[in-house]
Parts: sequence; C-alpha cells; structure tokens
Amino acid sequence: MPDSQAQPPDGTTADSTTLLLCGARLTDGRTVDVRLSGARIEAVGTAGSLSAVPKTHSARVDLGGYLLLPAPAEPHAHADTALTALAPEGPVSYATEDVQRRATEAALLQLGHGATALRSHVRIGDVQELGPLEAVLEARRALRGLAEVTTVAVPRLLTGLAGADGLAMLRDALKAGASVVGGSPDADPDPTGYTEAVLEAAAEHGCPVDLHTDGDDPARLARLAAMAGGLRPGVSIGPCAGLARLPADVASRSADQLAAAGVTVVCLPQGGCPGSELRGVAPVRLLRAAGVPVAAGSGAMRDVANPVGRGDPLEAAFLLASQGGLRVADAYDAVSAAAREAMGLPEVRVEAGFPAELLAVRGERLAGVLSLAYSRIVIHRGRVVARTSAVREYCDSAAAVALELPRQGRTDPRP
Repeated sequence: MPDSQAQPPDGTTADSTTLLLCGARLTDGRTVDVRLSGARIEAVGTAGSLSAVPKTHSARVDLGGYLLLPAPAEPHAHADTALTALAPEGPVSYATEDVQRRATEAALLQLGHGATALRSHVRIGDVQELGPLEAVLEARRALRGLAEVTTVAVPRLLTGLAGADGLAMLRDALKAGASVVGGSPDADPDPTGYTEAVLEAAAEHGCPVDLHTDGDDPARLARLAAMAGGLRPGVSIGPCAGLARLPADVASRSADQLAAAGVTVVCLPQGGCPGSELRGVAPVRLLRAAGVPVAAGSGAMRDVANPVGRGDPLEAAFLLASQGGLRVADAYDAVSAAAREAMGLPEVRVEAGFPAELLAVRGERLAGVLSLAYSRIVIHRGRVVARTSAVREYCDSAAAVALELPRQGRTDPRP
C-alpha cells in the first residue's frame, strides 16, 4: 500500500525540498529550466540558467524532449465501482477492503496518466450504507502525498418516505468526510425536490454540488439553473449527453441559463458512468460559446458502464479535439485548468509562485502530445510521483535506414 513516504520513480525521497527540471519545452515554444521548492514553482528561466539551490536535499530531472504542462485533474471518477468489470463471475464484493483496494489501484492508474487531483462520486445508502464511502476515504488517506482525492456523496433517493433515510445518510456522509454533495435527480420520483434537498444540504455545510443528469429535459435544467444561481462554492452537472440531442435553439437557451447561473458542465468524452443512462458527449462547443465553464472527466473506469474505460485525461482531451471540434489548447484546458476550477483547486501555470502540479509528456507540441502521449512524468507537490516510459523500436530493414525512422531505447543487439 503506497503512502506519503513511498519512493518516487526518479529516486528522490519524500524529504526532497528542491527539484530542478532541466531543458523542458513549454507550449509557447520556449525551452526552460524550472526549479521547484516544496509544493511551489520557485523559478523559471532559460535553459541552463538555473541551478539547484544548495539545500540538504535536491535533485535534477532532465526533461529534454518533453513538453511541460500544468497537470490535469480528474473531476468525475467513480472509485467505488472502478475495475469491477475485472472481477470473477458472481456478485461484485463491496466489502470495505475490496473497495479500498480497487479505489487505490484506480487512483494510481489515473495518477500515472497525469491526474494529480481526483474527485470521486461514491454511492451511499441501500445495503452498503456508508461502507463504500469509508473505503474510498481510506484510499484517500493511503494516497496522501501521491495524489489529492476528494469524495462526492451520492444518495439514491431524497424525497418521499424513502427520502428521509437518504437525507440522514447524506448528512452522515458529510460528517464522515465527504466534501461534495452529489446525486442523481433524474432517478428520483421528484427531481425538483431532490435538487432542492441537495442544494439545501450543500448550503448548510458550505459544500460544492456535483450532480448527475443527462440534461435531456430543458424544463428541468431551467429549474436547476434558477435554484443553483449564485450558490457558492459552486455547482457542477454532468455528463449532460442528452443536451446534444435537443433541438439547437432549445439547447442554446438551456446553455444560456446554465451560463447565467454559473453552473459548470462536466462532460465524459471517454464514455458514460453508472449515474447516466445516455451515451454521447455534451455539446461542448455550444456550451463554451454560451459562456458555460466546461470540464472533462473520465466517468466509468472498467466497470459495467464502460468495461474498457481508461481514466486517461489526455485521451479525453484527444477526443474533444478529434471528435468534439475543439482547438487543441481548449481541449487540454478542459482536463486541466477548467477541471481544477470545477474542483475548487488553485490555478496552475508554469510560472514562479504557482503550485508544482505538473505533467511532462514526450513530444514537442500539444497536438503531438495528445496524439501520442506515451512517455509521461508526473509531478505532485514538487516531486516526481509517477513515471511511464514507452520504447518504440523498428526491426532492422533498408526502409528504416533510408527513411531515418525515429528510435528510442536500446542500442544493443537482441535476439
């Protein structure tokens, strides 16, 4: 089980206080050195201009050939159901230790992709009561120092006779450590009453709201926007795939209402999730044009809703660019700056004074990185916490020599 004392892949220790990133390329084309001190970026200068500050602990990482980016964040995961498609035949176990193991493994997979902060929706109530939430909170504690994990409590019903138990369970979940109030109003017999109950609980505890909705009912979206307007610390909804199926003029009015209310839409380009009935992606260009903040998450990660879910924010950005029609920079923003803002996290830039939450990916330009995001180095709170290395080799041939095909890796002969 990893903990905050785990050995990072670059050989530095958790006690390291200074890290120098050498020769990194930025999206504006500059090649720079970046010095990190603790959890912050201390200095950025031209390549070769910086040195490690003389401290007891310091380290250097050569980022020649890598593009350095603000780290992505994961605004919509489902840690309690992650990896359940891999389980043996029979009922999936929701015993605390099994959920904790799956949640930890899923978070580490997403960390390896680059997500240093994750927001996980967790179902509460029914037979399991608070068990899955407690397991994900245990995983959160085990991952401290490697990634930041926050939890969203997702009750099933909040209205009628059954809703009284759901409300009590929701309050218990917030006391236990859940930091966001969530839910699925579409699944309640009284969606408006459900939304009202969620917003009241969030206001009472000073928590953000993050709701599942397909967004295919414009009247329901209008009521949600009217109730959510001005609520702080913020309201997010998703995946809103149904919004793309509405007539253009109706969808445009809904987008204007959400923008006026300051509601963020979290879309799921990689697939659906257990809280959504519809497949597809929200109309991101329409929403952005209306001024709606749009972030992108992963949703289901290898569970029954999406047994091949990767949980990779760079793949989400790739899909937004290749299929959603977004500019490459805007697509990456949806999984980085916009995702962090939706989660209430501080902004990250590769500039002095900003949080040292960074992702280095082998490549020269952002478009190439989203196309072939193989080798990655992940930095959380100023230290390397994950490294993925990919090697591409071609067999010896006249064509490979003539075309000077690029190679990485071993030069020694292998049988």
